[in-house]
Amino acid sequence: MNILGISAYYHDAAAAILVDGALVAAAQEERFTRKKHDARFPEQAVRYCLDEAGLDLSVVDQVVFYDKPFLKFERLLETYYNYAPRGLASFVTAIPVWVNEKLFLKRNIRKGLQAIGAYDENRQKLLFPEHHLSHASSAFFPSPFREAVIVTLDGVGEWATASICLGRGNEIKIVKELRFPHSIGLLYSSFTYYLGFRVNSGEYKLMGLAPYGDPGSEQVERFEQIIRSLLVRIHEDGSIWLDQRYFRYATGLRMTPNRKWKKLFGIPRRKEDQPVEQVHCDLALAIQRVTEEVVLKMVGHAKTFAETETQAQNLCLAGGVALNCVANGKIKDTGIYKEIFIQPAAGDAGGAPGAAWAAHYIYNKNERMVEPADAMQGACLGPAFGRKEIWKMIRKFDAVAEEVDEFSVLSNRTAELIDGGNVVGWFQGRMEFGPRALGNRSILADARNPEMQKKLNLKVKYREGFRPFAPSVLAGDVADYFQYEGASPYMLMVAPVKKENQKPVPQNYFDLPYMERLYVQRSSLPAITHIDYSARLQTVHQDTNPRYWQLISDFKKRTGTAVMINTSFNVRGEPIVCTPEDAYRCFMRTEIDYLVVGDFLLKKEDQPAWKEKGWRKKIGTD
Repeated sequence: MNILGISAYYHDAAAAILVDGALVAAAQEERFTRKKHDARFPEQAVRYCLDEAGLDLSVVDQVVFYDKPFLKFERLLETYYNYAPRGLASFVTAIPVWVNEKLFLKRNIRKGLQAIGAYDENRQKLLFPEHHLSHASSAFFPSPFREAVIVTLDGVGEWATASICLGRGNEIKIVKELRFPHSIGLLYSSFTYYLGFRVNSGEYKLMGLAPYGDPGSEQVERFEQIIRSLLVRIHEDGSIWLDQRYFRYATGLRMTPNRKWKKLFGIPRRKEDQPVEQVHCDLALAIQRVTEEVVLKMVGHAKTFAETETQAQNLCLAGGVALNCVANGKIKDTGIYKEIFIQPAAGDAGGAPGAAWAAHYIYNKNERMVEPADAMQGACLGPAFGRKEIWKMIRKFDAVAEEVDEFSVLSNRTAELIDGGNVVGWFQGRMEFGPRALGNRSILADARNPEMQKKLNLKVKYREGFRPFAPSVLAGDVADYFQYEGASPYMLMVAPVKKENQKPVPQNYFDLPYMERLYVQRSSLPAITHIDYSARLQTVHQDTNPRYWQLISDFKKRTGTAVMINTSFNVRGEPIVCTPEDAYRCFMRTEIDYLVVGDFLLKKEDQPAWKEKGWRKKIGTD
């Protein structure tokens, strides 16, 4: 049976295809359209998935959308009714959109499918699982667990904002839900907004800013007390109650009542182009701490519902809040679960394969075969490009490229370049699914270089200087560098740098301006060590990414270090590159020194002058 899963119309549209229950392909629409967080019907992603599976749309048995639009519409109407007359301006803005686009979503999906190929609405079923069931399915069904506790957390689905589920075999049972407007995701996004970042894309910036807060300061403690006493009531089971007098997301055109928050916290809302100051860092740390408490209590409470000992040992996580890798690291540190699996595309994009799996196992009642490795295949589920496509790119741009016949030679040369202080664009195999580049669409550099974080942020990524970079480490060597045991293949766990690798900081460390603290060398791997000695880990495994594993192995042979910087192959405001042409364009726009695309090596100095002007204004910010 062939099942097509789709998520769209809110943010991060995506498609995924299952063939007899196996995930063959998955991709986000933004990678093809080059519009970051593209929410439109994922026509190009669907075309890719069908092509990768070797299928025509006419042989797809079921199309599954990742939530129930009528329940969302019900929530919208009830919310406006309950808060009336508040929210009139928002109501007038939102309702025409819902009527024209969302209320007739079934019709719009069918029109999108008919533009792709032969779609028979009478024969090919269109299914709509609930939003949090799609999230739960995206985490449990590809996991290596026959039984598990499942926790999903995000902004809001239809009514649910978080859920506790139990997974066993081919079944998922929802046992408890937190409902709108009370939402840990929306609470976190409110602070994302107030601190000057974009909702639904800037939450990871807020997480990256939090460690710059002074952990022992009275200001952080005061901010925490304000949040806990006025904004949110936290219960022992992890459920929360948000005082809606201090929020506007339910009926307004913005997340917070800015005058009230200014009175509460003593600072105005930061505008996007204003500098980040210490007070913003302290507020970020305060909400991160509150979020971690909520998440830890919820996953701890979830375990009490486990029906078997096996179930209680395993945890699956999904939903946008599951991308908070600092909180994930804290969950692991508690040790209350033996194994944890987090869907690498934990946000709405992951709803596409999740919806398809929900149909395959729950609706169709197919038997589930559990494998030792997870079914996400290292998240390498997007398109790959061969020699023909790479040569086409080379000819189009009159690029100068050297083809290296043996990968062992190419890998050793690349390791030498990175050891020499060069920044390398690394484009190999199938594109990753989800927000992280995991070694196929990556920018790589030497984690030992104390100047590399600054160079990458300012001259390659063109983004805020405070943002950290993640280390890729050989799976077998992780314990040599980090206080961590086990795997973290999807860059979704934060762990401390090992004590032996840390370096002491000056006594006046927290008196320094926050950006000066960033450039104090804190470890033997300064470019990936955050200012609190933490790092967001990716363990690299030979079976899921042999080329990337070989490159790091060659770097280790050369330098004695099995770690390098891995950041996504894109600039600020642009999606991760998809095609060789995307890669070359990003290479030439930035101060990347070398590009390795497939078996070809390109040196920046050898390329013809890049004549494109004003491209950064076209892309904008993220």
